[in-house]
Amino acid sequence: MDANEPARMRVSACIIAFNEADRIGDCLSSLAFCDEIVVVDSNSSDATVAIAHAAGAHVLQRRFDGFRSQKQYAIEQAAHDWVLCLDADERVSDALRASILAARDRGFADAAGYRFARLSDYFGRFLRHGNAYPDRVLRLFDRRHGGWRGKREVHEAASVDGAVVTLGGDLIHYPYRSLEQQLAKTERYARMMAEHDHARGKRATLAKLVLAPAWRFWRGYVLRGGFLDGWHGLIYAYVRANYVRQKTIMLWMLQHGQPVTTPRRENDTTPE
Repeated sequence: MDANEPARMRVSACIIAFNEADRIGDCLSSLAFCDEIVVVDSNSSDATVAIAHAAGAHVLQRRFDGFRSQKQYAIEQAAHDWVLCLDADERVSDALRASILAARDRGFADAAGYRFARLSDYFGRFLRHGNAYPDRVLRLFDRRHGGWRGKREVHEAASVDGAVVTLGGDLIHYPYRSLEQQLAKTERYARMMAEHDHARGKRATLAKLVLAPAWRFWRGYVLRGGFLDGWHGLIYAYVRANYVRQKTIMLWMLQHGQPVTTPRRENDTTPE
């Protein structure tokens, strides 16, 4: 390198994981261009940690206390200020990698953070319409100017103080192993969001109970062209509308003093 050239910017990839042995390998492979990979694991019982070590990642253990908190902890452990944050079910596509490297070679001079589209596989088909795409996410940023901020631990989002630029290329996403997993995950997220909204004083109304799920389906499947993704788009739109229904019902129950989960009895070892 010429002595007059500025030093190349270095990037740390940051991943949080729990029992992701079947998926994290491909994620790590797609991050080989990064200068460091940090994996924060929540005491996985499968081979997640071994696979991460084999890929050369720096692995840390931390008890899970929320998605936002876990991701913020991960970027705080990174060796470099520019961080690229992924989940274990995501991969950097070739086109996105080229865009990131080009921005890096320019010294990340035009922004404090970069967003890009996320392309999700839904049981054998990538969804390119509706509420599923482009689903732009801010995942590459200078931690000195932002991070995983706020109090919401679910549907967390990074933010930065400064310009945000959109890069070309897709972040490839494999979110669900099965429909059963999606439904369980959706219910869990609905509960967490209802509890978050309730704590902030938000309230459900009869109108929201009736209209919000219908609007979510209509907007995604019809107005945004989800029908163009065939039966995959139809099922996806129904499940997402059901998420809104569950969240609103749970918020309604909470504001009327009713529990949304079954209290665990002492010495109960049944998994949640």
